[in-house]
Amino acid sequence: MARISFPNQNASDHGKGRSLFWLSGPLSGPLSGPLSGPLQALRPHLLPGLLISTLLVISGCAGSPLGEVVGKNLEPDPQLAENGGAIANAPDKTSPAPNKPENDPSQASNTDTNPEQPTADPIQVTAGQYTDLGKAPEEIQPYLVDLLELGLLIVRPPTAPAASPADSQNNDQNNGQSDNQSDNQSDNQSGSPTETPAPTPTPAPNLPRADEFRPNQAITRREYARWLLAVNNRFYADQRTRKIRPGVTSSPPVFQDVKAKDPDFAAIQGLAEAGIIPSPLTGSSTTLTFRPDAPLTRKDMLLWKVPLDTRQPLPQATIPAVEQAWGFQDAAKIEPRALQAVLADYQNGDFANIRRAFNYTTLFQPDKAATRAEAAAVLWRFGNSTEGITAEEIRNSGAGETDQGATNQGATGASSRD
Repeated sequence: MARISFPNQNASDHGKGRSLFWLSGPLSGPLSGPLSGPLQALRPHLLPGLLISTLLVISGCAGSPLGEVVGKNLEPDPQLAENGGAIANAPDKTSPAPNKPENDPSQASNTDTNPEQPTADPIQVTAGQYTDLGKAPEEIQPYLVDLLELGLLIVRPPTAPAASPADSQNNDQNNGQSDNQSDNQSDNQSGSPTETPAPTPTPAPNLPRADEFRPNQAITRREYARWLLAVNNRFYADQRTRKIRPGVTSSPPVFQDVKAKDPDFAAIQGLAEAGIIPSPLTGSSTTLTFRPDAPLTRKDMLLWKVPLDTRQPLPQATIPAVEQAWGFQDAAKIEPRALQAVLADYQNGDFANIRRAFNYTTLFQPDKAATRAEAAAVLWRFGNSTEGITAEEIRNSGAGETDQGATNQGATGASSRD
């Protein structure tokens, strides 16, 4: 038999209990007796009803000793409350942090970069206003310094080709057609105006800074013509028979793409009229244009320079002769006129332009673009195997003249003071 009782709420009944339910036999066991049938049918509903009745009685005991006892038993454990708060505040491991970016490249670069590790920057070699000459091959750097200190390697930013009147007319016609098409489209769309797409901005060219020479950049044909005339006339400033006369604007342009208004017209026209570079004046019917902004090839760099070294006609040359002299494996790829210049350059021995610009090589690569540094190495010396002049000699002679002039002025000043 099971009995459930609670203390009496009345003060006069202390120590007594009041029975709520009497049941014959355990709740979970089988029932017997005359009421076993009805109780057996009500058995599934006894336990839920009992729990509900218990909760109602407890709630009715608020403020009584029973309520206080039950309240104390139902209070949470302080340690469990603290642990529960910590667990509630802990971040969910399954969800990513809201403020932490994934794969942040800036953070990766900061962690990978060691500020104390030195970078492999080239040795800074300066001349004039340029500070990047250390990027050139080490053996060519002195040539660059000498020529730049003399102010002979003038570098100008590339010039955009001027639009011809025909191009302007075509552009106007195209613009008119596009306007008509847009008007027709707007009319077909019930008078609703159409938005003209904004033109795509043209990216700014990668122009060098004022202190950048870019020695390893490919030199253009106009740059080399400018340098060639300037260096030759400076080296032979006191020998009129070796100087080249610049072209004048009153002369008809030799090349169709180098007009009198071109900033390098004087140099290009002068070299063409002197027969230094192939042109219609030398009988070359295939060189009607000069292509001033095209890269200068190795074969043209030798072809223009060697005649100013030898000061005589170029010798006859064959492919076997060049192969035997230089050992070039690609001698068959060199054009006949350039082949003559290559063979004549070999006759200069250790003063050959090829040795000074390219060091030892068994490949000439005639159509490869020459760099500014290689062009400077070629222009550093003029002359043949027995006599010549270098940029270093010009610098030293200028310094000597300056020192001698200062000495003479000092002596004159001292004599006047006496």
